[in-house]
Amino acid sequence: MSTLKRTPLFDSYAKFGGKTIDFGGWELPVQFSSIKEEHAAVRGSAGLFDVSHMGEVFVEGSGALQYLQKLVTNDVSKVAIDQTQYTTMCYEDGGVVDDLLIYRLAEEKYLLVVNAANIEKDVAWMESQAFGDVVITNDSENFGQLAIQGPKAIEALQQLTDFTLTDVKPFRLAQNVDIAGYTTLISRTGYTGEDGFEIYATPDTVVALWDKILASGEVVPCGLGARDTLRFEACLPLYGQELSKDITPLEAGINFVVKLNKDVDFNGKPTLQAQKEQGVPRKSIGIEMIDKGVPRHGYKVFKGEEEIGEVTTGTQLPGSKRNVGLALIKSEYAELGEELEVAIRNRRLKVKTVETPFYKRQK
Repeated sequence: MSTLKRTPLFDSYAKFGGKTIDFGGWELPVQFSSIKEEHAAVRGSAGLFDVSHMGEVFVEGSGALQYLQKLVTNDVSKVAIDQTQYTTMCYEDGGVVDDLLIYRLAEEKYLLVVNAANIEKDVAWMESQAFGDVVITNDSENFGQLAIQGPKAIEALQQLTDFTLTDVKPFRLAQNVDIAGYTTLISRTGYTGEDGFEIYATPDTVVALWDKILASGEVVPCGLGARDTLRFEACLPLYGQELSKDITPLEAGINFVVKLNKDVDFNGKPTLQAQKEQGVPRKSIGIEMIDKGVPRHGYKVFKGEEEIGEVTTGTQLPGSKRNVGLALIKSEYAELGEELEVAIRNRRLKVKTVETPFYKRQK
């Protein structure tokens, strides 16, 4: 039996009542108080997440930009130093290797943050695609990561630093920022639909900062359960559900990460070009239950007797109590207001297609 991996914060979980589960080979907290309470805290005030399981890979050298332009679908030439970009890495057929963040740290130095379950696969793929003067370094072991999210997140974090956090705009970063006496890299990004920061530092620093941030009493510790309901409510895709080797970024509806007009034949471009011109065969859409029931990942979706797709994520939203899902279905049935059926325990229950996202914060 393989041993589950643990983040540097593992020993801190119990102190705050954390209940752990196996998440992609990692022993991580699913919740501390309850998913519902943590979800509400992030929407109403501030929550702190341990995301140290994520992977950090450096790409450096005079050929780094040229290499990344071929590797990913977004246009990395548009990323300035101290800027962040969300993108996807695709296979030749347009299926997704992973979705990731690219941080430009210097003229020829980039930090790629990839999904925890994909680290080894991603690095192997990146190395197989290497050309020119480029050095790829998997430095995940030397990083920890925290995410502080919510309308009061910045205010709470500001108490621990003299650096003016609001100077960092969304999708920008700041390097060598002193927080509570520790050196960090901070990025105004997140995976909850709220404002806030992701904080990168050494493993020891992350352990110290976790305690210091929570000591203020204004921020609550949050687990993977709330992270998932929050990202789902904001309709942010999860790799392995809304994105996979069999789902293109255009089918997943994240068209903004696919820049077909950049002058590079990046992986998957011919397929994505064809989908853009002819329309995608499948679309990721929002569904809401008409009948009583909760749509769950993997449930089949029908129109009459025809199976037209399946639910990629679904739950009852903790705040609004709406029973909703995201489903990948044949495009011809993706019009808003379309009545469909979901198979739940051998019964066909009615759903309708609805607008997404299910939640949008007030700016």
